[in-house]
Amino acid sequence: MTATLPTTTAPPVADRRLLTSTFAVLGVVMAVWGARMPAVQAAAHLGPGRLAVVLLAAAAGMVAGLQAGGRLAHRHGPSRLLVVPTVTFAVALAALGQCRNLPSLVAAAVVFGAAHGLLDVAANSSAVNVQQAYGRPIMASFHASYSLGALGGAVLAAATAWLPHQVLFTAVGAATALAALAALPAVRSATHLDHVRDDAPPGDHRSVRTSRGHTWLLGALAAACLLAEGAAADWASVHLRSLHSSEAVAAGAYALYSSAMAFGRLFGDRLTARYSPTTLVQAGAVLAALAAAGRGGARTVGTVTTIGYLGLLAGPAAIGALASLTTLAAALALPAILAAAVAAAARRALEPR
Repeated sequence: MTATLPTTTAPPVADRRLLTSTFAVLGVVMAVWGARMPAVQAAAHLGPGRLAVVLLAAAAGMVAGLQAGGRLAHRHGPSRLLVVPTVTFAVALAALGQCRNLPSLVAAAVVFGAAHGLLDVAANSSAVNVQQAYGRPIMASFHASYSLGALGGAVLAAATAWLPHQVLFTAVGAATALAALAALPAVRSATHLDHVRDDAPPGDHRSVRTSRGHTWLLGALAAACLLAEGAAADWASVHLRSLHSSEAVAAGAYALYSSAMAFGRLFGDRLTARYSPTTLVQAGAVLAALAAAGRGGARTVGTVTTIGYLGLLAGPAAIGALASLTTLAAALALPAILAAAVAAAARRALEPR
């Protein structure tokens, strides 16, 4: 079975470039935050359990942002959520670098997560619309740009391990905010970010309707997969530091993970066009779940990403709680267990409804 999409004679190249940059910026910021997590932990004198509280605060903020973003994108169009949340995201990163105690970290993490949630829905909903305009699978290229951005951010964090983390967070936050403001004219002139073409054959509504139960199943699938990404982003560096590695080596761990993820996503669109989403997910892919959710529009994307990011953000918080009861090494076995569950549930989650 191959993925088919409606065709158009004028693909919105400028819109694709804008979104590619947006996903890359998301990756940079998240990698810088995750790779320098040990420095944040040390500055505030946090153990694994208290660090898990900070991650849970970010998760709560992101869930709120995803839910609000889904409604706002459906009502007003996702392009209106591309600039202000990016600036807020950047400011929150800089603020996280200045925090030296648990209450301030929790407050900044909530704002950081909420801005991330709004931006994530805007970027993914816009990407679905642009993919519709292209008439062929291009979602993986957007997610690959996120991974490449994350790779760049992790390399930057490793290369500047000698710098205080607050300097790095402030510099990256300032650059991100300026880039978002510079992109404002491009966002205003975007042509396909807020409109999905509906060229499906008459009577064929299965491609644009997703049942509530199927949506939740897709979300559970995404959550299980994204928990592994969250574990790599939030705990890999911390775990390596607990094994007495250097700051640079700890930051480099996420760079290696991002490299592998970028490699898979760079080939994702070709594989999606050739094979069924079920086959790809059984081999290991969140991409197919997001592509399937995209057929239901911004609300479905918002719902699936909300559930999925419970795995990405609340999952690492759960790993922290498990680590406080056992060891971090034992808690990090959870992603492997869920990976097996994903392979088993993929066919039921991704079959057309």
